[in-house]
Amino acid sequence: MLQQAFNGLVGGAFYALLALGLAVIFGMLGVVNFAHGAFYMLGAFGSYVVLDSFGVNFWAALVTVPVVLGLAGTLLERLFIRRLAPLDPLYNFLFTFGLALILQDLVKREYGVQSRPYPRPEALSGTVDLGLFTYPAYQVFVLAVSLVVCAAVWVVLTRTRVGMIVRAATERPELTRALGIDVGRWVTPVFGFGVALAGFAGVLAAPMRAVNPLMGSDLIITVFAVVVIGGLGSIFGSVAAGFAIGLVSALGNLYVPALSQTLVFILMAAVLLWRPAGLFGREESPS
Repeated sequence: MLQQAFNGLVGGAFYALLALGLAVIFGMLGVVNFAHGAFYMLGAFGSYVVLDSFGVNFWAALVTVPVVLGLAGTLLERLFIRRLAPLDPLYNFLFTFGLALILQDLVKREYGVQSRPYPRPEALSGTVDLGLFTYPAYQVFVLAVSLVVCAAVWVVLTRTRVGMIVRAATERPELTRALGIDVGRWVTPVFGFGVALAGFAGVLAAPMRAVNPLMGSDLIITVFAVVVIGGLGSIFGSVAAGFAIGLVSALGNLYVPALSQTLVFILMAAVLLWRPAGLFGREESPS
C-alpha cells in the first residue's frame, strides 16, 4: 500500500505542475487553456528531439526546453490570446482546443503515432532505499523536484512584491485593477510561465512515460478535473488537489480497480455538489 501511495504522489507531481500553470493562466486571463496538454507533450517531444538531433542531454533539456516553450507562449498570447480576450471566453477555449489539435497533428505528421524511447539520466538509473521498500531513483527525483518547484513558486507568490501582485491579479483581478495596479502588463509573462511549467512537466515525464503525440490529450482532462476540485484560480488548491488526486487514483487502482478510470470524476462531482467553487475556490456572493 505504501509503495502504491508513493506511486500516486509521483503521478500527482505531474498533475500539480500542470494544474499550477492552468490555475495561474485562468485566474489572470480567464482563459481555459485547452492547449496546456499539447505544451506538456511538446516538452516531452522537445527533450527527445534535442537529444536525438543535437545530443543535448536530459539536464540541459530540463532547462532549455521549458524556456523555449515559455517564450513561444508569450508570443502566442500577444498574437492571439490577447485579441480574443475581450470576447466571450468560449472563443479562447475554441482557439486553444483547435491549437492543441494542430500541434498534435503536426507532431504526428513528422514522427508518427508510435511512442519514442527516451533514456533516463545515468545518474538516476538506480534505486533508492526508502526503508520499507526500494523505489526507482528517477521517480524519487521527479517527486522531489516537483515539490521544490511548487514550493519555490509559492514562496515567490507570497513573499515578494511581484509575486503578491501576480497572486492578487490571479485570484482577484477586478479588485486588483480597482486598486490601480496594471494587471495587463503581467498577463504575457504569466501566460508564458504557465506554458513553461507544462513544458517542464513534459521533460520530466519523457524518461518514465511514453513520448507520443497523444500523451497530453490523455492527461489534460484529468488535470482540468484537478483544477476544478482545487478551485478555479486557486494556486494552492490546484497544487494540493494535484497531489491528492494522484494519491486517490493510485489507491483506487489498488482497492477499486473497476472505478479507477472514473474515480477522479466521481470525486469532482461530489466536491462540486458540496462546494461549487471547489475546495479552495472563492465563493461568489449572490447578487
